[in-house]
Amino acid sequence: MDQTFFKSNRRRLVKVLPDKPVVLTANALMQKRSDMAFEFWQESNFWWLTGLEEPDWVLIIEGNNEWLVRPDSTETSQIFNGSSTLDDIHRITGIDNIITGHEAKGLLDKLAKKHDTVAALGQHPHHKYFDFYQNPTQGLLQRKLKRVFNNIYDCRGDLAKLRAIKQPQEIQAIEQAVDLTVEGFRLISNKLQSYQYEYQIEADFSYFFRSNGASGHAYDPIIAAGKNACTLHYSINNSAIKAQQLLLIDVGAKISGYSADITRTYAISKPTKRQRQIHQAVEDAHHKIIGLLKPGLLIKDYQIQSDSIMKDALKIAGLYSSDSDYRKYFPHAISHGLGVDVHDSLGGFKEFKEGMVLTVEPGIYIPEESIGIRIEDDILITSDGNRNLSAKLPTNLL
Repeated sequence: MDQTFFKSNRRRLVKVLPDKPVVLTANALMQKRSDMAFEFWQESNFWWLTGLEEPDWVLIIEGNNEWLVRPDSTETSQIFNGSSTLDDIHRITGIDNIITGHEAKGLLDKLAKKHDTVAALGQHPHHKYFDFYQNPTQGLLQRKLKRVFNNIYDCRGDLAKLRAIKQPQEIQAIEQAVDLTVEGFRLISNKLQSYQYEYQIEADFSYFFRSNGASGHAYDPIIAAGKNACTLHYSINNSAIKAQQLLLIDVGAKISGYSADITRTYAISKPTKRQRQIHQAVEDAHHKIIGLLKPGLLIKDYQIQSDSIMKDALKIAGLYSSDSDYRKYFPHAISHGLGVDVHDSLGGFKEFKEGMVLTVEPGIYIPEESIGIRIEDDILITSDGNRNLSAKLPTNLL
């Protein structure tokens, strides 16, 4: 992605918000321990508009005018952590006006005299379900803007709509991430018998992704043997792998800022009749649900039809006798958007549209039997149906 991509994204945002200045902030570094920070991950909307992978910058847009506010940086910080030159910042973003925080304060005061309302990011729509602390920069910016402007307009939904329909270069980046992830799965699945611990598989994926040009994993990889697969976001990856277990692998590479997200469940040795039955039920449901996807399909109808298919799968597995069993054995969503974020928004649209990319990921989880099975592919909505970007990777147990 070069500066023309990010400049175009900013122009697209201005088109939908022609009468409001926009102020967005990058994420901040977060403490890991003592004087060490966690690996930095940029706020996705800020990256989509600027391409910057550095903390604490601020973007201000008013019509055709654009500014970047550089963070205050001590000499010590620059020595230890480095910093990009202003030429680097311009080359990445295509923004000429780079100002200090003091200059930004005067600029915002000037904009507030012309505009009653400023656009910024509001709370994440699912923040009340988070069991972690959010990066503080959005809240800090909101408090600053409230002291200057009369109203703050939440532009998160506008950005979600723009990002939901992928542009050709975005689709290409996702395809590259998917292709690399598929190749990694093939390498690992061909030598499953050689692994003794989950972390050995994680290490091989990490090495393969980085040595082939990816920035790394798009999310914490899930390498879950046996009952561990019943913890949906299991990421400890420290358990021994035993011959009689199934092994669930959920990984995705990140390339050029875009994510893959693929899951397969494999048998380490000859699977039992019960393991085959559950896997076949998930696999059949998986292909049926992918077959539903096309432009114009109401997302509400997709959910209803997917629920019906998954209930049938649970019936085949002998796990469904009442509605209470449904979320007991299939406790997560059937799909989510995919893009810069591995859980990208579908933009609040009521129907699927050409250019959307989403996952399909049915699963059945039976803790009392130490069985957890999920199959997940990445699907592009096309003009006349869909294309499974990860179809080259077989879904069978091996």
